[in-house]
Amino acid sequence: MSPVPESQTLSGRTVLVSPNETPTELTKNLEHYGARVLVWPKLNLGEPEDYQELDEAIENLFGYDWLIFKNEDAVDFFLRRFQTLAHEISELDALRVCGAGEAAVRKLEASQVHIDVIPDRLSFRALFDAIGTYVGGREAMRGLTFLVPSAALARDRLQQLMEEAGARIDAVTAFCTVAQTDASLVQLKAILTGGGIDCIVFNSSADVLNFARLFGTNDLAQLLAEAEIACADSSASQTAADFGLHAHLTADDPGALAARICRRFSN
Repeated sequence: MSPVPESQTLSGRTVLVSPNETPTELTKNLEHYGARVLVWPKLNLGEPEDYQELDEAIENLFGYDWLIFKNEDAVDFFLRRFQTLAHEISELDALRVCGAGEAAVRKLEASQVHIDVIPDRLSFRALFDAIGTYVGGREAMRGLTFLVPSAALARDRLQQLMEEAGARIDAVTAFCTVAQTDASLVQLKAILTGGGIDCIVFNSSADVLNFARLFGTNDLAQLLAEAEIACADSSASQTAADFGLHAHLTADDPGALAARICRRFSN
């Protein structure tokens, strides 16, 4: 039988939780065990400050072979702007289209946009591999051009993979992910990059998806490389796996989950 964690077992450890999580029994338990509990910012989506980059891409669609939608937000904001500029959905038939995730696929289908590739997972590697398989291998990607409507964030792993294969990828700003305060998001990203988060807790599938949307990335495995992954239900664990994350800590009871986190670090 596993020993019961003692108070201050998590002293010196930092646990990141959802903004929907506080204040709750889990947070209180974690703090009782001595953890420093941080909350990631709430997700708010907004239009970009400047549409010039996106507008130029839309007016020059003939220069692209592929259109990639990494999430449902990219679909929403791109198609809204596309139609605002008086373009018809049928114009997209000239491109190959990749949609990542069930929500993005549903929105594309509802807008009658054809989809050529649907990755079986949400990670950038899965997306890259799915397109590679479709075109006939990595070598066949050389010289292809990809348009990726994205959040106004930094370069990501997908761009690196595409460029290494000899493709050209234009990630244009179609929307912004805005935290309650920009500074809090910048600070959190710095903490994550520096390995300052010991554990992150996802209570639901929506938590995982919103965390990815907040940072505008599907490459959660890289962003959370230094953190233990804890999930409060099976749907959260499955969605985490879709992003390439492995949840070693799972329990549907807040007290049990906090205790498992304690045991993980006490061992």
